[in-house]
Amino acid sequence: MTLQGTYDSLLQKNKKAIIYQMIQAQLGWDFETYMPKKGGQQRSMQFATLAADIHKLMTDPKIGELINNIKTDPDYSSLSDIQKRNLYLVEKEYNRQTKLPADLVEEIAKHQVIAIETWKEAKAAKNYAMFKPELKKSLDLQKKRAHYLDPDKHPYDVLLDIYEPNMTSAMITRLFNELKEGLVPLIKKIQSAPNQPDTSFLSRSCPISIQETLATDLSNVVHYDLDCGRIDTTEHPFTTGYYQDVRITTHYYENEFDNALFSTMHEAGHAIYEQNLDEAFRYQPLGQAASLGLHESQSRFFENIIGRSPEFWEYYLPRFKELTGDIFADIDAQFFIHAINHVKPSKIRVTADEVTYSLHVIIRFEIERDLSEGKITVEELPTIWNQKYKDYLGVDIEDDSEGVMQDTHWAAGLFGYFPTYALGNIYNAMQLHVIRKELPNYDDLVRTGNLKPILEWLTKKVHQPANLYDPADLMQQITNEPINTKYFIEYCTNKYSKLYAF
Repeated sequence: MTLQGTYDSLLQKNKKAIIYQMIQAQLGWDFETYMPKKGGQQRSMQFATLAADIHKLMTDPKIGELINNIKTDPDYSSLSDIQKRNLYLVEKEYNRQTKLPADLVEEIAKHQVIAIETWKEAKAAKNYAMFKPELKKSLDLQKKRAHYLDPDKHPYDVLLDIYEPNMTSAMITRLFNELKEGLVPLIKKIQSAPNQPDTSFLSRSCPISIQETLATDLSNVVHYDLDCGRIDTTEHPFTTGYYQDVRITTHYYENEFDNALFSTMHEAGHAIYEQNLDEAFRYQPLGQAASLGLHESQSRFFENIIGRSPEFWEYYLPRFKELTGDIFADIDAQFFIHAINHVKPSKIRVTADEVTYSLHVIIRFEIERDLSEGKITVEELPTIWNQKYKDYLGVDIEDDSEGVMQDTHWAAGLFGYFPTYALGNIYNAMQLHVIRKELPNYDDLVRTGNLKPILEWLTKKVHQPANLYDPADLMQQITNEPINTKYFIEYCTNKYSKLYAF
């Protein structure tokens, strides 16, 4: 077989695994949206069976044989950079999957459904004791997974690499310490500033039907293609899909219209990334986002950098008022913009403002890092969680539903995922710094609702490269700088010093 023929055979095998993963994602979407209440046990078996089949596909010895044949072929150097990157990604995943016993993969998939279902019940009952055994098992399974993948490496670094390739706990600790040093004094200045917003109108009753119309309208404004997507409701908003079928969810509260509004913008940002990946890479290892941190940079770009900007609401507020009738007719632009950018330390991550949000993530990072190192235990989590919220954000946690059980991630076994949220803030501020240089009319584009040139820039620089580079390398290419917190701290300082007049 020729080198090209061997390479094509490798990609064909990988394509089948990708299609199975797409099926898995669809089942996951149904699990969170329309699955009957009592369907969890059956779905856990479906997940486990499918995970086992995907693992079998990805550990096929033929894949190892094809990889070896390509790498030892005399004409190997003739492969393009794209072909070599595809080979690298297939080999990395093959090596990862072949180290994992099939029964462990199946057990993790099965337990994920059970743990999430238990988490939902325990959260509703405000009963951490109900959830604790399943959480402990989730953690133990992930530590076991990390040990199989690389017994000589720090387990948390192994898990981090799944979500943010080549990122280490030490690197994140340094970046997050810098964030704390920059953000904590800023939050104190904001809190003590005399120019505080009146946010009372944010709790006005806004019918869910109107909020649904707003969600669709905003999706169109930011160019989330609903012909290749849809918007549904879940307890915890998320995005899932691939190229021409990318679905988002949100959550509507009649007296918190801004919750759905900004969660829709957030998830649309995720979906836009997926919809704008390079079509030439579909069904290839390259045809996916570079990392979850890069993914988060896009969701928070649309939610915050565009969605909460004064310029955007100069454009969108008249449309917003038209769609909401007389509910907010008395609210002027300055009043509205200040209120949606109010900074107030709070208990809940998903509704946190963009300044305090990173501290929510840092708390979770420090806890799961220490859990993986055995420095703390699952039994201690509520106490440690509550103390960190008191120390970092100055808030008192009243029960574990608003505390340690507020997120679904640990139930799902996603240890190592949380840091990507704050990395997204760091990345998108670096991207914004370059956009402003290359699109000097950036503010005017947002002010007139002409987001297409901005989207085209993001597509070219962030979306289209897909998984051609690891995240640090992609950010270096985009910004000509190593990953740093400078621009996010500057962005927050400049924006909020104007809003709060200090």
